[in-house]
Order: sequence, then C-alpha cells, then structure tokens
Amino acid sequence: MFSWLGRCAYGRRRGLLIAAALFVVLAGVWGSGVFSAMGSGGYTAPDAEANRANALLEEHFGHQPGDVDAVAVYTDPTGELTVDDPDFERAVTAALARLPESEVVSSTSYWSPELTPEQRAEYVAEDRHSTFATITLRGEDSAERLESYGDIQDQVRADNLETYLGGGFTSEYQLQRLATENLATAQLISLPILLLLLLVIFRGLVAAAIPVALGIMAILGSMVLLRGLTYVTDVSIFALEISTLLGLGLAIDYGLFMVSRFREELDRRDDDVRAALVATMNTAGRTVAFSGLTVVIGLCGLLFFPQPVSRSFGFGGITVVLFDIVAALLVLPAALAVLGRRINALSLPWPRRGTAAVTREDRAWARLASAVTRRPLPWLTGGLLALLVAAAPLLSLQPGMTNHRYLPVTNEGQVVAGMLNEEFPPDGPAGTRVDIALSGPVERTAVDDYLRTLEGLEGATRTAVHRADSELTWVTVSHRGEADDAANLDLVREIRALDPPAGATEVLVGGLGGPAISLDNTEATTDSLPWALVFVGLSSLVLLFLAFRSVLVPLKAVIVAFLSLAASLGIIVWGFQEGGLAGLLDFHEVGTTDVWTLGLIVTIAFGLVTDYEMFLVSRVSEEYQATGDNHRAINVGLRGTGSVITRAALLMIVVLAAMGLTATSLFLMTLGIGLTLSVVIDATVVRSVVVPAAMQLLGHANWWPGRPRRPHDRTDPPPESPSTRPAVAEGEPIRHA
Repeated sequence: MFSWLGRCAYGRRRGLLIAAALFVVLAGVWGSGVFSAMGSGGYTAPDAEANRANALLEEHFGHQPGDVDAVAVYTDPTGELTVDDPDFERAVTAALARLPESEVVSSTSYWSPELTPEQRAEYVAEDRHSTFATITLRGEDSAERLESYGDIQDQVRADNLETYLGGGFTSEYQLQRLATENLATAQLISLPILLLLLLVIFRGLVAAAIPVALGIMAILGSMVLLRGLTYVTDVSIFALEISTLLGLGLAIDYGLFMVSRFREELDRRDDDVRAALVATMNTAGRTVAFSGLTVVIGLCGLLFFPQPVSRSFGFGGITVVLFDIVAALLVLPAALAVLGRRINALSLPWPRRGTAAVTREDRAWARLASAVTRRPLPWLTGGLLALLVAAAPLLSLQPGMTNHRYLPVTNEGQVVAGMLNEEFPPDGPAGTRVDIALSGPVERTAVDDYLRTLEGLEGATRTAVHRADSELTWVTVSHRGEADDAANLDLVREIRALDPPAGATEVLVGGLGGPAISLDNTEATTDSLPWALVFVGLSSLVLLFLAFRSVLVPLKAVIVAFLSLAASLGIIVWGFQEGGLAGLLDFHEVGTTDVWTLGLIVTIAFGLVTDYEMFLVSRVSEEYQATGDNHRAINVGLRGTGSVITRAALLMIVVLAAMGLTATSLFLMTLGIGLTLSVVIDATVVRSVVVPAAMQLLGHANWWPGRPRRPHDRTDPPPESPSTRPAVAEGEPIRHA
C-alpha cells in the first residue's frame, strides 16, 4: 500500500499540490469561522449528582436577584477612606450603577437599602477600609452568564479605589483567558526557535520550511473539521488550542523523519527520485502512519471522560493528528517528488555532511548501543528502576480540584478569595456553601429537624432555607476552607448519607464550584480512567501487532509506555503537589492534584511516548527482516535512528516546554511540563535503554509468531546505507567528519 502511495504521489504530484493549495485557502476562509462557533464551560460531568442538583434548583426557581455570580471587592489603597466616608460610597455606588442591565440582573452592596444592620455588617472588612458587592449576572445558562462576566470587567471598576472582581465564574473565566494568552505567547516563543533548529538540522531553508508548512495545513484542516462538529455538538475553545499545539509538533516530527529518510534514499539510489520516494514511503511513511494512528488511539481515550471539555480536547487532537497523517502521506510525498534533489536548495553557508560521514553523535550512539546490547540485563534493570523511582510519588497523590488557586498569586481571582477569607466575616453572602435540593412536599417541621441534623455535622457552620415552595426546598450549608479540603469532602459524603426528611422523594447535594462538584468530578474521572486506559492499551496492542506481526513487541511497547507515563505523573505529583518545582517555576503549591489533569496528560502523551519507539523498532525490524540477526538489528536500529529521533524529540520538547514554562496558570503549567516530561523520559531512558535492552534479552522471540530469520535466509540484499551499515564496524578505524 505504501509503495503504491509513493508511486501515486510521484505520478500525480502536481495535482496533489494544487489540491492541497486550494484546500488551504478554503480552510482558511471557512475554517476560521470556528472561533465564533466554539463555546466555553463543560468542566463537570453532566450526570453527576452535584450537576443534577444545580440544574434542578435553577430550572425550578430560576436565576433570581441575590444569586451570587460575581463578587467585586473595593478597597482604599491609601488606607484613609472607610466605608463611612461619602467619597467611598459615591465611588462604589457609581460603579455599580454603571453596570449595564443587559449583563447584570442586580447587585447588592453595603449601601443597599433592603439590608438589615446585621446583613450590612457582613459586607464590611474588619478595618472598614474594604467592602464588597455581590452581583447577579444575566443569562439563560452558565455559558451566557460567563460571557456577561467578561463584559463587565471594565464597568465594575470604581474611581480612586482598587477594585478586584472574583467569585462565581472567576476561575473559569480567568483560567480560560490565561490559557489563550499563554498558548499564544508560547507559540510566539517556540516558532522562531523551531525554525532555527530546523535550519541547523536540515542545513537548508527549503527542507526546514516543509515541516512547518505541513503543520499549518494540519491546523487549518482541523479547524474545518471542528467547525463541522460545532453543528452537531458543543466544542470548547480548548479544542483549537490543543490542535494547534499537537498539529505543529507532530507535523515537524513526521516531516523530519520523512525528509531525512528521503535524503538517505536519494543518496543510495543515485538521485532516482521515484525510487527514493517509494522506498521512503515503504519505510518512514509506513511508520508515520502507524505512529499517527497510535496517537489518535491515545486521544480517543479522552472521549471516555464524562466532562464535555474532555471530549473537546479529544476532538481537537484527533482531527489535527488525522490531518498530520494525511499531509505526511499525500502532500509531503508530492512535494518531495517535485523537489527531488532540490530539497537541499537554499542551503546555509556551511557544508552538509554526507550520509556516509561518521560524526561524534554517531560514535556516541554506537558506544551506547554496544554497551546496552553487550550487558542488557543490568541496563534494563537500571532503566526500570529509574522509572519506578520516578513514579513513586504517585502513592502520595491527593485528588483535588482546579479552581482559583491555580491562578497566579496576583490574579484577581486569587486576591478576592484571599481577602474574603482573611478580612471579612465568615459565612457571609459571598461565603462558600453546599446547596441541597429536597424534592417533594416536605413539611416545615421536617425541614427544621433536617437543618438541626445538618448543623450537627462536623464542618457545617451555618444552615438555612434559601428558597422553598410546595414542590422543592433549597437548603444551604455554609462551610469554610477550600472545595477540595478533606473535611469539606467528608461533609458532602455525610450529608448524602443522611436519611431524607419526611416527605422528601429525592435529596440531591450540589453547589456551584463547591466540594460536591470537586468530589463528583474526581470520582467521575477515576471511574472513567481505567476504561480509557483499557481501550487505549488493547487498541494499541492490535495496531502494533498489525505493524510488526509480533506479539511481544506490542506487549512490551504498551507496558513500557504506561511505566513511562507513570514516571512522568510521579514527577508531576512531586513537583506540583508537593512543591518540588515551585522554586524553579515560581508558583504557589496547592497541595492537591486534579486527577482530570493527569487523565489529560496520560491520554494525550500515550501516543507521543510510543512515537519514538515506533521509529526505533521499525528500523530494527527492517534490519532484522534483511539479516535475521537480532543483535545486529538492535545495534543498527539504535545507531541509525539515534540522531534523528533525538532531534525530533528536541523539536517536540521546544513546543511543549514553551507552553509549560511560559504559563501563568498552574493548570497549563502542569499540562505543559507533564507532556514535556513524558517526551523526555521516552526519548532518553525508554528509547535508549529499556527498549533495546529488552529486545536483546528476548532475542528472536521479539518477532514471534513469525518464522525466525537467519543470515543465510537473506536474498537480494539491498545496497548498503548509513541506516543498514554499522556506524563504526568492529576493527574499523574511526573517520572524523
């Protein structure tokens, strides 16, 4: 099939390139409409009890004045004015009066006439230099109210007072805003570095530009598919951000592998472009196809998570990787067919090394390959031990929730939360609470008994009936601390374990952004993660079996991939939950880890961590099929792919690390550094040590159930090339490049 693709690309090269150019233009025009069609939100499992409670309460009672969607804190920076000064009052009331009715239903402040003296006191800080206002936003659902939250950012500011907008939708709005800004910054930083590295690697402008062009095409293609998906389902803006990240990184990787192999084949075949292209497609092209499908399988694991935003991540990744594969197998071969030897055009002013040259890098890989295959058991033991040690911190994992604590310390969301907790009376109108929906005709006496029972629970600070009618009673239970504090999670469990009050047909415990959401989201993720991993593992086994016609090679690949990912996650827990990387990356540790974020890293990174092993094992398999010598195949495979895989990994690391290192939110920082660690561990310990050592120990069993090859089985030997010839043969003097 891949030979046919090579011949087809050569014969129809101009038509394919014209079609690709037309597609890019149309995709840029129509696909750009995806920006306005994408939504936000979808961070919680729709069927979780907390979500059902929140939906029931809002559907029944509606969104009314007094429901707190945002909190604006006003403070005098000079420390001279208090809430008792007319200037302070005028500044705040004027700012609240400016809020447009199209975005705001109501606002309540210290000066609202309907408040009692006791209620009024809850709006003032102990030193009386600060106050806050609660704001009810307009909108039919949370998505519309989130949009209103963004629209009042400027109007809510009071003249001559410091103003901080937080509470309610702050975490969602700020995390999404920071993610968009941080990813744009990361791309501005990484793209010039990538171009420079590509120039150094390829030593020519034409060859360096091709992988970047493939990435742009894949991203545009992804935008087309994502816009189509918006007509049938909700798609989050995060889908586009993950497609941009993966699309560029994988396109550069695949372009590097394909162009490097094409150059080799041109040298081997005396510039016979057609033969070189067919050989490239039959080797590197085949590996790219299976590697890309492995990445797609990993991303399909995201579809098992119940949170809608998880599916958006999956859609974005799957669509862009599919276009990466199409671009690498159709558009890139057509471009190579047209260019031929001109792939080396516009070379930089330093000599390009010939494919027969032996460099210091080649000699280093030759020494490593020789050492690993000579004593495989100690190397394998050491590599596995290193992975297990790195994974050990997973045992101390403390599940948590992504919220305002994942914002920068100076962000408004963090500032407001800190001020409300430290300066204002506890359990006020902006305090944290659990909402309980009591369905059915519950008598007032039964409700009172239920409230007294709730007050006796550890962690409950205040209980009240918020709204009630003959069909539904809305009870609130105030608490202190963070949503994912163990005491607050236990409080939710204890409430759910209580007997319902007489007359209640159903009791649902929820609350926006509270411990019920944290508990349900963690449980939904941990329940879905095993199924996602089983699907990814089994599907990868089948795909790798088809690629290598072997049982043990796929089993080893999947087991090692999960070990590699466990090592990455262990370092994440140590670095972010326990603060091991806080000094280096300048963040405030939260003390918990969002399991959903770990699930994202595992499923996105699974394909990435098998990517380089695919290229290594493919080259080993290629040599084994030619010679039947397993030892020689491993040595030649490791030496032949060492340089190109290292460079591909370096390029991918630039893309991922730029995201992690430039991020200002802890969520994006964790995601970026986690993916970077996955690639680093796979490209070093796994690919260089664990895989070759394991293959050496397994010997010919690597290729079971195929018939073991023997050197004398080889017929019609191919011409020698750097990929099949040992970089430094035994007894051969080393020639310096």
